[in-house]
Order: sequence, then structure tokens, then C-alpha cells
Amino acid sequence: MRAAESGFRSIAMPPSSRDPRVLAVGEAAERLADFIDRHPRLFILTGAGISTASGIPDYRDDKGGWKRRPPVQHQEFMTRHPVRQRYWGRSLIGWPVMQTAAPNAAHQALVSLEQAGRVSALVTQNVDRLHQKAGSQQVVDLHGRADEVICMSCHYRCPRDEVHDRSRLANPAFSGYSAETAPDGDADLELDFSQFEVIDCPQCGGILKPDVVFFGDNVPKTRVEHAMAALEASDAVLVIGSSLMVFSGYRFCRHAHQSNIPMATLNLGATRADALMDLTLNAPIGDTLASWALSR
Repeated sequence: MRAAESGFRSIAMPPSSRDPRVLAVGEAAERLADFIDRHPRLFILTGAGISTASGIPDYRDDKGGWKRRPPVQHQEFMTRHPVRQRYWGRSLIGWPVMQTAAPNAAHQALVSLEQAGRVSALVTQNVDRLHQKAGSQQVVDLHGRADEVICMSCHYRCPRDEVHDRSRLANPAFSGYSAETAPDGDADLELDFSQFEVIDCPQCGGILKPDVVFFGDNVPKTRVEHAMAALEASDAVLVIGSSLMVFSGYRFCRHAHQSNIPMATLNLGATRADALMDLTLNAPIGDTLASWALSR
């Protein structure tokens, strides 16, 4: 891995005095439009909540708590073969959902905002590449991309589909299972994976891993520095669909607050940074952004 900066960790949601009511879409869109109009160059940070309308589940509830078991930990994936068996076995079911997901109205609204010259950077905590599929150009994939796989030894790289095709051929007994889809290409499948054959690097036999930052891993330092430079060049921060429970995203809000850069959130539920915000919009994300886009 490249040089990295520690920070992909989460904490408990701090107490908040924010208004818990969900805003009507029209009111939220109007208040969002006012914020955007007053700040010509936006640093936008997106999280899982922007992709739920595309069929990709999120990790947390509206209070920032886990909806299901926390995702795989980097160190466990790298050191324990049974963890890799479980990860790749479950991914045979979960990955196709992410692979075939299409951008929704929220992604499209951000494309129009970028095309209007209003976006300094779009930093996403998601690994689904839906912003790019929608047409956004200035995207920083903070936590990497799930559609590519890398070797942790020789840095061989290939499309994730190739690894799944090989996995299906090597594990025909696992092809008939079904389960509820979980975030980031996972699935809620619990069974004995001890006979699952994990596909290793075809060049060196090393460990293959999706090119994403797992929990307990570090966000590459150069990626953070690039995003911070874009933040410094922005007039305001707009957070969409993130509870900001992991430090890798929260750090940008903390830095903006220290630099007196205005901030707003559009999220269905509380966020870790509510106390730092100039505007908090507790409202449906896709409908609010679509309503804003129609009013332009």
C-alpha cells in the first residue's frame, strides 16, 4: 500500500441538540438552494446515504449505530485465511448488486452542479463508483474503488469481475445460495466457508483484495492531501448522506470548522458534526436534490 494517514475509525455519536424532525422536501430544497447560491465553489463530501436509492444498503441507522455486523477488518483479512474465505464467499452474492447498480437522482443532481462550475471537488466515502457512472469528473474516491482488485504483494491489478468469475468456477457448490445484500458488495450469508477456494494472485500467489480501504486500514496520505487542498480552495462544505462517524470523512468538517469555512449537511438522520454545521437538513436525500435540480 502507499504511504497512508491514520484515520479510518469510528466513535459513538456525540449528544446533539439538533431538531429531530424530518423536513418536507420543498422546504429542504429551498434552504439547500439558498446555501448553494451563497457559496459559488463547494467541497462536497458524500456517504452511503446517497446510494441507498440505487439499491446499495448503508451501514448505519439514523442515530449513527450499526444496522448489522461491522464490515471486515483489514488486519483480519490480511492475516486470517478463514476471513478471506468468508469475505469472497459472501461477495459472490453481494457484489453483483453493486456491480449493476445505476446512479440515482442525487448523483445526477451533483453532475449538474459540477457542470455549472460550482464544485471544487466531490470527495466520496463510497466505493461504488456511481458518481463516475453518472458523469461527475472531479471525484476523489476517499476509500478506493470496489470494482478493481489488487495483489497486496506484487500490486497486480485486475477488474473485480475477473476474480468473481474465477471464484464461481472454483466453487460451484456456492453458486446456488441467496441472501440479503449488505453494504459494499457483501451479503448476509452465514454458513460454513471452510471449503471455499480463495482465488490468489495469478502472478505471484499473493493475497488479492478489493482496492478499497477496509476498516482498520489507512486512507492514503496523498489522497487526503489532495482533498484538503480542494477544501482550502472552496467557499463552503456540503455533506450529503454521511453520518460522519468515521474520522476519514469527519476530518474535513473539523478542518473546515477550524478554518471558518461554512458547512451544511443533507442527511436523513443525525451526524457526528451537527454541532459544527451552519445548516443541517434532515430530509430525504434524493428527493431534495432532485427538487433543487428542477428549480434551477
